[in-house]
Amino acid sequence: METKLTLRLNDNVIERAKVYAHNNKISLSKIIETYLDGITRQTETGIKTSTTPLVESLSGVIGLPTDFDFKKDYAGYLEKKYK
Repeated sequence: METKLTLRLNDNVIERAKVYAHNNKISLSKIIETYLDGITRQTETGIKTSTTPLVESLSGVIGLPTDFDFKKDYAGYLEKKYK
């Protein structure tokens, strides 16, 4: 369920936020929702995260085998690149 919320913010902040939202093709509502979701989740879990809520939402999108060796894969990439 979505609920309407009225906020009082500085005019300059609103204008900068509108430009940011437009440039990133995201609504102001989504920006604020993501921010509030992120800070309230930290409070609920008691765990401070160093990543943004957007990054956290993308975590786990790519499935890799449990035995995947990142270093070996990157070394193979570099070998091919510099041959």
